[in-house]
Amino acid sequence: MSQTSEFEWDDRYLMGYAAMDDTHKEFVDCVDAMLTASDEQMLAALDAFIDHAERHFEQEKAWMSADGFPARDCHVEEHDKVMESAYEVRKLVAEGNCLVGRDFAQAAMEWFPGHADYMDSALANWLVKRAHDGSPLVLRRKKPGAEQ
Repeated sequence: MSQTSEFEWDDRYLMGYAAMDDTHKEFVDCVDAMLTASDEQMLAALDAFIDHAERHFEQEKAWMSADGFPARDCHVEEHDKVMESAYEVRKLVAEGNCLVGRDFAQAAMEWFPGHADYMDSALANWLVKRAHDGSPLVLRRKKPGAEQ
């Protein structure tokens, strides 16, 4: 059975730091793949998410460590909790429990916007400030039908 929920990229997730924005687009794609996977595809989709998240979170940790980001420990702790859950869920999905995989995908989709808005936006701002002595410039496309 395939889940109908989808997770699509939205410009509201842009942080203004290109490397982070590219990684976040891949994150959204991986979560969407889990949300829409059939039972037969779920383990592969979860493995792809885990591979992405390990690289994604390590990259952000390296950025935070190199530049002395003040909220590093809190940010890393949040990533660690996601990974701990992902590894536990992987064991259950490998045993045939695809429902827990779908629940995890839904939770990841719900977690990401808040994490991006608060944790990642602060990191992007910090990185741009350190590199260019300024704030990120983010241009977002207006969605058709959205109010001014």
